[in-house]
Amino acid sequence: MKKLLKNLAVRNVIAWMIARLLTLLLLSIRWDVQDEAAVQALVSGPPCIIAFWHESLPVLPVLWLMVRRRGMTRRTVILASKNSDGQLIGLTLQHMGADLVSGSSRHGGKEAYEALITVLSEGAHVAITPDGPRGPRRQARPGVAMLAARSGITVLPVGAASRPAITVGSWDAMRIPLPFGKGVLRFGAPIKVPTGDWEASLPRIEAALTATLDEALALCEGTGK
Repeated sequence: MKKLLKNLAVRNVIAWMIARLLTLLLLSIRWDVQDEAAVQALVSGPPCIIAFWHESLPVLPVLWLMVRRRGMTRRTVILASKNSDGQLIGLTLQHMGADLVSGSSRHGGKEAYEALITVLSEGAHVAITPDGPRGPRRQARPGVAMLAARSGITVLPVGAASRPAITVGSWDAMRIPLPFGKGVLRFGAPIKVPTGDWEASLPRIEAALTATLDEALALCEGTGK
């Protein structure tokens, strides 16, 4: 399978198939959106950095399915790893309406960072998993805070979860949604990162991401407020 994924044409076909199946799956779920104002801000407000933990990657695309249906024309640009798994994920999300910038802290990070600065300045939203692509789980790397500080764009913490789901035995404990379940989309308060003090904002971003995802998980399990 790894050899197959190295072939761009094969990878693109597989990504297209996954995107179609994932779209149908996400649309079969009954979604509870906890903050309609945040969704509308994505549709018609200024660009932002949409941040979420890697484990919720399979369900998060429902957010841009929603905003595109509500008339959002602003681009959403995803940061994806350069390895074959990351590129498969990135191509899948591309087939679901996002654009792609490739890079990670290990490979092509500086070039990807500059590309994200450029697309933010052009008015695009940027979506990023601060603990990706390889963890540690729920520990934010500096890139998200540095990007927000330099660009002046706020970070929007997002948590998305659904039940029932299958938890994968991966480093991030990723959950694969099952059809016809219940889903919750939760937003934290936007975080403005000071230009000269991004380090102090990193724990705030990390805590907000964990809180929003834990709240989404609790709500879709019926234990939240």
